[in-house]
Amino acid sequence: MADQNYEININPDWIKKYLGKIIIGLIVLAGIFSGVKTVGPEEEGVVVQLGEYNRTVQPGLSFIIPYGFEKMFKIPVQRQLKQEFGFRTAQASQRSEYVKTGYADESMMLTGDLNLTDVEWVVQYRITDSFKYLFKVRNADKTLRDMSEAAMRKIVGDRTVNEVLTVGRQEVASSVEVLLQKMCDDYENGIRIDQVVLQDVNPPEAVKPSFNAVNEAQQERETLINQAEAEYNRVIPRARGEAEETVQLAEAYALNRVNRAKGEAERFNSLYEAYIQSPEVTKQRIYLETMERIMPKIGNKIIVDDKGNSVLPLLNIDKAKVLKP
Repeated sequence: MADQNYEININPDWIKKYLGKIIIGLIVLAGIFSGVKTVGPEEEGVVVQLGEYNRTVQPGLSFIIPYGFEKMFKIPVQRQLKQEFGFRTAQASQRSEYVKTGYADESMMLTGDLNLTDVEWVVQYRITDSFKYLFKVRNADKTLRDMSEAAMRKIVGDRTVNEVLTVGRQEVASSVEVLLQKMCDDYENGIRIDQVVLQDVNPPEAVKPSFNAVNEAQQERETLINQAEAEYNRVIPRARGEAEETVQLAEAYALNRVNRAKGEAERFNSLYEAYIQSPEVTKQRIYLETMERIMPKIGNKIIVDDKGNSVLPLLNIDKAKVLKP
């Protein structure tokens, strides 16, 4: 098969005729792509014209002057943002993974009692004013990070290591949140602090075994104190009840003895008065009453007169009580 040669002939007049339109079309197309902006539902668009603030646009489709005359910065004003200190989240999921290597300078702090502690925390915040966020402070995110670290170091530096590591953690987080919000208001950076969360607080690795031993000793001490208080609450009320019962019994016994003594004294006085009036009758009465009390307590009774010569016939009176050999 014979070779075939093809030649393309470009008409110079055609190029001159359409080249300008093509260039204009490309310029217009580039202007459309650079001038049409879409603002997300959680964002605000801040438009800067030749380096000066011009306007703020709401979510939706917007148009700016292209070719660098205007620029738009999209600010997530409806989204909660966060900054992490002492660690970084490598993978966020149900079982998140964290990276701590290389961030010890952020988290290592000196407490008020001159001890070192490793504090990891998270600052959650929102942008409430996009204008202030962009123009009142240079690099607001970096400034907020510096402010957060300064606030945490100040609050931790006013407390002991035991407070920071144990009972004072929530107080530290609340104090940092209040102080950081005040600093944001003073700097007018357009940021509202939602929450400061202490992620993890530990002693440095070099002293962690000793610190754990101290904590175990303190916990054991608290346990023993609680046990002692429980035993105290069990024994002392019972002892007080027994003491109160003994006191009441003694008071009742004393009252009984006093009343009995008073009754006997009054009886003696009445007998004495009766004796003064009738001595013989009173003596006879006393004798009979005494015998009435004594006689029932005596077993076998043998009564004889003073002229009796022998009592042998009377010894078998009580035949029911005969001793058997």
